[in-house]
Amino acid sequence: MTQACHRKCVPPHYKDAELSKGESVCLDRCVAKYLEVHERMGKKLTELSLQDEELLRRMQQGTGTA
Repeated sequence: MTQACHRKCVPPHYKDAELSKGESVCLDRCVAKYLEVHERMGKKLTELSLQDEELLRRMQQGTGTA
């Protein structure tokens, strides 16, 4: 995230010691998008994992093994 947002929002040759308003806004949005996608992926992976566990449990019950 750090590298991707830095590459996207901050020019390779610094002109000022401080970030410009545009760079700051870009970084804020980039980080927010990254975190939102990370959260969505985590929820989806958890959902898929629970589905897999349920399927495995059903298969085990169907074969009579514990």
